Amino acid sequence: MATLITGSIAYDTILVFQDRFANHILADQVHIINLSLIAEGMRKDYGGCCGNISYNLNLLGGNAIPMGTVGKDFAPYRQWMHANGLDTTHIHEIEGTYTAQAFVTTDIDNNQITAFHPGAMKEASTVKALEAKNIELAIVAPNDKQAMTQHIRQLHRSGIPLIFDPGQALPSFTGEELVEFISIGDYVCVNDYECQLMSNKTGLSLALMQEKAGVFIVTHGAGGSHVYVEGQEFTIKPAKVSAVVDPTGCGDAYRAGLLYGIENKLDWQTSAQLGSLMGAIKVEHAGTQNHSPTHKEIEGRFYDNFKKTISLA
Repeated sequence: MATLITGSIAYDTILVFQDRFANHILADQVHIINLSLIAEGMRKDYGGCCGNISYNLNLLGGNAIPMGTVGKDFAPYRQWMHANGLDTTHIHEIEGTYTAQAFVTTDIDNNQITAFHPGAMKEASTVKALEAKNIELAIVAPNDKQAMTQHIRQLHRSGIPLIFDPGQALPSFTGEELVEFISIGDYVCVNDYECQLMSNKTGLSLALMQEKAGVFIVTHGAGGSHVYVEGQEFTIKPAKVSAVVDPTGCGDAYRAGLLYGIENKLDWQTSAQLGSLMGAIKVEHAGTQNHSPTHKEIEGRFYDNFKKTISLA
């Protein structure tokens, strides 16, 4: 089964601040913030929701087809994708632009401050979801709003099952748009903060959003996740981690686990547990695509955490 991954493709510059933001932000002076932080650690990584989800799905043995727009500086990232078995046919270079860039500063409590330059991502609506052939599953992950809107509607009209994953793009949608996308997405995946924001914007309770979505997944970071489907609620415990190194991209790794489960017709509890494990493996590594566990390692850790076996393709 081929799975279309639409979303942002970006370079991540990660700055590590060896203190707490809270120690440097004056609560009574937030209207005139002029803050300079000395970040002793820095690295540049390949990232973006599309790139991260695709990388993790292929690690599991899935068949990810990434789709998005990039700029004139994409060549190193393209080589990385090819080296990791990813097809870049549907990644379009936009002349005269830079690939999207995320500048993330993380403190010692894993709080994050992010500045994002969309660059070529602003032209993502020029790519049509249905140009990808033989697709049996899709995820519409954070991207340019117009592109996400087009992709959701095109995929829905074509009958291709999809996950609606609004993520950091959620504030750009109106309540009416969110109600539409919750209703036509076969699955919805959000974190706990996004869930509350979605409820506020739509005026729908959690129960009503679950009813409209069919399958509704809420992640809670280190608190695990919940899957609501057909009147059932599955509580998924977090997988154990050896060390919390970097939370960036954990949600994308989790979504890859879900997609692999859907691809391979696993039950929802197992799919979400695999997502939990992939998020745990990612958090142990700096960067969003710097972990490379073998199938044997993933299968072993899955059994250690959930006391049941899984066999990866």
